[in-house]
Amino acid sequence: MIDIIGWFWTSAILVIAVVLVLVLIGIYNRLVGLRQAVRQGVADIDAQQRQRHDLIPNLVETVKGYAAHEAATLEAVIAARNAAASGTPSSGGEQQLKSALGNLLALGEAYPDLKASANFQSLQGELADVEDKLAAARRALNAAAARFNAARESFPAVLFAGPLGFAEADFHRLDASAQGTVDQAPRIAF
Repeated sequence: MIDIIGWFWTSAILVIAVVLVLVLIGIYNRLVGLRQAVRQGVADIDAQQRQRHDLIPNLVETVKGYAAHEAATLEAVIAARNAAASGTPSSGGEQQLKSALGNLLALGEAYPDLKASANFQSLQGELADVEDKLAAARRALNAAAARFNAARESFPAVLFAGPLGFAEADFHRLDASAQGTVDQAPRIAF
């Protein structure tokens, strides 16, 4: 009788240990997959920013032919592109680049021949497309970060996530240079 009770408790402890190990493996694998989705989101944003940076020299060269005396605007765009390309994706250089591009695209309004140029229109359309893709990549990153953080903070994963090295994922946030402008209503003058 004692052998049966000892065998029963030994088997019960062994089954509980195996179940705990399987749960831990499942939690770990799920968190790894979600962390990879967050990393993919960061890489997607980087790829879109690189594509934007590659389009800018073509746009500047197209504008140069029409607006040679607007050298200050063109130099500002080139300087902002170089600063953004050398900085981190979350640096203020991206906001400066966006502002300089707005000034460059505004030259199209001042020069009707430039605005009518097929090259300028094509590059402007590509740049708008890249900006849309960049916004979508930022939304996807935020969604992946939210899923990862929710899984990391849910029970029983919360017991194991920290010791297994799963830190909280950061959401894509606006730069300090953009925070004061986004929440303001745009000014329209006729």
